Amino acid sequence: MQAASFKPWLARVAQLTRRQREQLFALLRPAVGLDRVCAAIEEARSPSSCPACKGRRLHRHGHDRGVQRYRCCACGKTFSALTGTPLARLRHRGKWLDYLDGMLEGQSVRKTADRLGVHRNTSFRWRHRFLHLAKDDRPAALVGIAEADELFLLESRKGSRKLDRPPRKRAGVASRRGINSEHVCVLVARDRTGATFDFVTGRGAVTTAQLHRYLLPVLDRDVLLVTDSHPAYKAFARTAAISHEAVNLRAGERVRGAVHVQNVNAYHRRFRQWLARFNGVASRYLPNYLGWQWAVDGRRIGTAEAMLRIALGTSNIER
Repeated sequence: MQAASFKPWLARVAQLTRRQREQLFALLRPAVGLDRVCAAIEEARSPSSCPACKGRRLHRHGHDRGVQRYRCCACGKTFSALTGTPLARLRHRGKWLDYLDGMLEGQSVRKTADRLGVHRNTSFRWRHRFLHLAKDDRPAALVGIAEADELFLLESRKGSRKLDRPPRKRAGVASRRGINSEHVCVLVARDRTGATFDFVTGRGAVTTAQLHRYLLPVLDRDVLLVTDSHPAYKAFARTAAISHEAVNLRAGERVRGAVHVQNVNAYHRRFRQWLARFNGVASRYLPNYLGWQWAVDGRRIGTAEAMLRIALGTSNIER
């Protein structure tokens, strides 16, 4: 619209009725949301080379639903800031930030779908696209005093078309007592600054080999590892030359000075309480939900724009 036409039209907006203003806001909201999303995308990712041939001679080549599109002078291919990211080809961009606000509040798939007016399958697809890279947004290493402990969840094959056991009704219970191959082990390690790593190690109790595979790469060499009295931790610390202290929970020992695992156990409790609202999740998606919990725990990620930048795989995140 030309400026000469826009100013008289803008002056008439003040004369609208309440009902007409609501209709106008409803019409403008998707456009405003799209502008915010496109601004966040282009601020987070500004392509400097072609993703296909790595050529650096680029020309602006129109827009792709509000996002600047480029054309490579070497190979002729076009691309945008979303090319090669988990968010490429997703639609309804104007609703992304509202969706991410719902994720930061821990809303379910169906509730978010109803609120935004999208299909529940679209809501489910968006959830795991946004979490694909967000689950790997972690600190560099655990330092100082680091606690490690396991969390066990009954394995769920929700959505699977092939089962080697009878299906359970409403999650159900294991066929026998104790920790066994029907449980998925989640290893959580957390230092006293709040930095957290978690790993789905597989079925059953954690082993020394799994601790070497998952835990060793994220521990600082001068860290003090505090665990319970599980023998796998003692063997791991001895072979990895890591300082180690253990508390004997079975004997009723909870705290011995600064030696305890209450920090990581409190994180376990918060994760269980937060996960319960989803009424059971498939075990194959557990890494995504662990990354989601790490993002929202203690409001570590405060805005939808920051969550979007993490989903795009950028590191310059303001929290």
